[in-house]
Amino acid sequence: MGALVKLGAPHFSSGELVFYRSFFGLLVVYAMLRRSRIKLSTFHWRPHLWRGLSGTVAMLLFFHSITALPLATATTLNYNSSLFLSPLTVLVLKEKFHLPMSSSLALGFAGVVLLLQPTLAHEQFADGLLGLASGLLAGIALMNVRHLGALGEPGMRVVFYFNLIATLASAIWILGDTLHPVSLSELPLLITIGACATFAQLFMTRAYRTGHTPVVGSLAYSTIVFSALLGLLFWHEHLSAEAWLARIFHTNRVGTGLKPA
Repeated sequence: MGALVKLGAPHFSSGELVFYRSFFGLLVVYAMLRRSRIKLSTFHWRPHLWRGLSGTVAMLLFFHSITALPLATATTLNYNSSLFLSPLTVLVLKEKFHLPMSSSLALGFAGVVLLLQPTLAHEQFADGLLGLASGLLAGIALMNVRHLGALGEPGMRVVFYFNLIATLASAIWILGDTLHPVSLSELPLLITIGACATFAQLFMTRAYRTGHTPVVGSLAYSTIVFSALLGLLFWHEHLSAEAWLARIFHTNRVGTGLKPA
């Protein structure tokens, strides 16, 4: 999805890409809900709303950082969501703070320092901070996902309402911006962005619900490796030794099993 967003960035704004990603994803999830006969009605509208709004802004910032930074760097900064998720669950959800969490935070912080300092040019530092902010807001969104899971909300319903809120919010956003026409040759790209993102969300939700969390988390962090390889293949984005070391820190801290179930 990140690679496709980077391909679409020269033709569409970040707000437009968020809208198309969410709108086409909404159609996919709605069809799956109908087939599975899962009702749309819910009593837990407030956490759905917070998850949708925080996730939408996080996605806007993430898509912007994809256009301004190397793909692997933008992805790694966004994946700091689990770094922020840990203290959020302690402060807001009152979960117990433990030693593995402390080591995870330390490794995550070291990764952020390595990634922001040696691998970004001076003019990219502000974009790097926006990418880090996308991770913070994504952590808030993940905290609400965890809360919704504890409330018994089905994964498909959670993904549906996120796409619905993101579609409406990004539509309002782009009303005040330039709306670029979509050609027939560009339509498959936008549809594929929505499909990739939606199926990734559904697969990840299923994996965390039924699999062993540390194993699933370790496999999920392969996103960063794939991003680095795609960036190298399509945009010739070469990463320094410090950048790879930062990614190792991010991968290793998954062993604590802190990603949300």
